[in-house]
Amino acid sequence: MKWYRKLHWQIIIGLFLGLIWGLVANFAGLNEFTTDYIKPIGTIFIKLLVLIAVPLVLVSLVTGVTSLNDTTQLSRMGGKTIGIYALTTVCAITIGLITVNVIQPGKTLPPETRDKLQTTYSASIEDRSQSAQEVMDRGPLDFFVDIVPENLINAASDNSNMLQVVFVAILLGIGIIQIGGPKAELLTKGFDALNDVIIRIVELIMLTAPYGVFALMASLLIDLAGDDLSEALELLYALGWYCLAVLIGLTIHVFVVYASLFKATSDMKLSTFFKAIQPAMLLGFSTSSSAATLPVTMERVEKNLGVEDEVASFVLPVGATVNMDGTSLYQAIAAVFIAQALGMDLTIVEQLTIVLTATAASIGAAGVPGAGIVMLVIVLEAIQVPTAGIALILGVDRILDMFRTMVNVTGDAAVSVAVASTEGRLGEPNLDD
Repeated sequence: MKWYRKLHWQIIIGLFLGLIWGLVANFAGLNEFTTDYIKPIGTIFIKLLVLIAVPLVLVSLVTGVTSLNDTTQLSRMGGKTIGIYALTTVCAITIGLITVNVIQPGKTLPPETRDKLQTTYSASIEDRSQSAQEVMDRGPLDFFVDIVPENLINAASDNSNMLQVVFVAILLGIGIIQIGGPKAELLTKGFDALNDVIIRIVELIMLTAPYGVFALMASLLIDLAGDDLSEALELLYALGWYCLAVLIGLTIHVFVVYASLFKATSDMKLSTFFKAIQPAMLLGFSTSSSAATLPVTMERVEKNLGVEDEVASFVLPVGATVNMDGTSLYQAIAAVFIAQALGMDLTIVEQLTIVLTATAASIGAAGVPGAGIVMLVIVLEAIQVPTAGIALILGVDRILDMFRTMVNVTGDAAVSVAVASTEGRLGEPNLDD
């Protein structure tokens, strides 16, 4: 197969062409044209991915559970999944704290820039603070209460309720196992056939991926720069050390934590993993949504990494909801950066509080829109740093969100490999496409 026919190269080409178009449109006065005629293509592409996510999770998980024929095996796999996700999250936060304390980006921010950013973005903080307060007011077991839906249709209508869909799918799969006999066999074959249909639909949607990514990147640049690209560049320069700290932390986490995870649980090389998962990583980067990327992540993990579908269909939906390695690392760096910029020195105890709070918030705020900033509000409240300081980073949050979502998606796939390997359900990777 020629290199330009491979999906990840097509997505990369679409991504760079989108950036080029965004720059040209900004200088040529084509912003309105881009917004009216190009951005909708990206919006449709994301909607198609979100549309198929819930049916894919429901059907593939029912198929996976019925193929296990053993609820003990399912509970063991669930325990491993949650345990590994929690471990990688703690590692991410720790790496973030070490990185930000070494680089100290907050001390490089000029006072006049700090005052300008707080004035510009202060109005955007109020809604996030209210959402954070709602999360903090939740009871200790509310997370488990929210997993059980009152209505399957309502749960399936909102991708932020993915854990509820997972719960219903597992319950339905267990019910099919329990009845056994010809009826169970008939239902299993029906779900298996439907699963094949949905996978085919995902493949059809992915044919439009290069065009969708092109539109997303072109419109992103227009949205960020507005009518003045120089202002966006000045903002990036002012917050350059902060952005650099986040990117260094994310890079260390991917190449150290995930490589160590593979070494401890499987024989898979990190290079093999990246080659197989590239399209999902690139889509996570361009869409900034783990949920929208989920159908592609599942397809690549099953088809190209060799993870059996009953493992992937359980581990990945849970990860898309509760696993936020990239976001949690960002919380740690952002919290310390804001404290440094405001002239506050955090003690060891306060930084340990960040580890505990960010880990808990990554689960508690998972279903909240704009969860990254909501989590950050919770962390800042815990260490008594003024939440108004969030205004300092909102200008570059959209850009960093792309990178941390890519790490979140990568983490979901990495944990699925680790769980599959320990369960003896990891086949040979396929890197042909």
